[in-house]
Amino acid sequence: MENNVFTGEYKRRKRKDIVFRLAILVPTGIVVSLLILILAQVVMNGSKSLNLDFFFQQQKPFGEVGGGVVQAIVGTIMVLVVAIVIALPVSLLAALYLYEHKGSKRANVLLDVVSTLQGIPSIVIGVVIYIWVVVPLKTFSAFAGGIALSIVMLPLMISMIKESLDMVPSSYLEAALALGVPRWRAVVEIIVPAAASGILEATGLGIARAAGETAPLIFTSFGNPFLSLNFMAPVSALPLVIYEYVKSPYDDWHQKAWGAALLLVLFVLSLNLLIGTRKKR
Repeated sequence: MENNVFTGEYKRRKRKDIVFRLAILVPTGIVVSLLILILAQVVMNGSKSLNLDFFFQQQKPFGEVGGGVVQAIVGTIMVLVVAIVIALPVSLLAALYLYEHKGSKRANVLLDVVSTLQGIPSIVIGVVIYIWVVVPLKTFSAFAGGIALSIVMLPLMISMIKESLDMVPSSYLEAALALGVPRWRAVVEIIVPAAASGILEATGLGIARAAGETAPLIFTSFGNPFLSLNFMAPVSALPLVIYEYVKSPYDDWHQKAWGAALLLVLFVLSLNLLIGTRKKR
């Protein structure tokens, strides 16, 4: 009798285990399949555009075949440089404040602000920066685009850097304080270096998050068919090129939009792979 009960219980648990595995594997398979299909579509279409002209020539006049997107590649780098120069120190300081004032009212308010900022649509951020920066300066610019993207990056980076600081064992700080090290110096010279890998990961994911944003750049950097190295002038970017070329009536531009999309995908994948490799170490 006991053996029958045991066998029945075993079979019941086995069925539950199979159902649970299927409940996990099916959605996982769907997500992975979607990623593979998207990547395959982008690679198949985008690889046809990749040549030396694509990387080293500027946009041709409307309707002409040929040219490249060097102005967009350089513009993307410029905008991301401005964004990271602004976002990294602000994120680090905000995360340090949250680390040092855990549970305080001000820290809770800051957490609420970060959560709210994460939910604001990027196009709204673009419009706000247009009013705050573009209108007073009377010009679209890489500088304005970088400010908009830095705001997009802030919530993600603050949250990740805070988690990295929290993961540092408290014994590190306690040992430094016990030796008479000032608290600010212990945090700056011990806690922050110990969380360096997490800070680097947050920076990489923040860049990947902002690299594909189009809406904020429409209102800030605006776009430029010519190569420009002036941070206070309109510049192009890969998301803007994709947006502009896809809606054009020219097949050659459609093809280059796929090429720009492939560059963005490869850039984001490379960042994620680099971050993943460093985490395993």
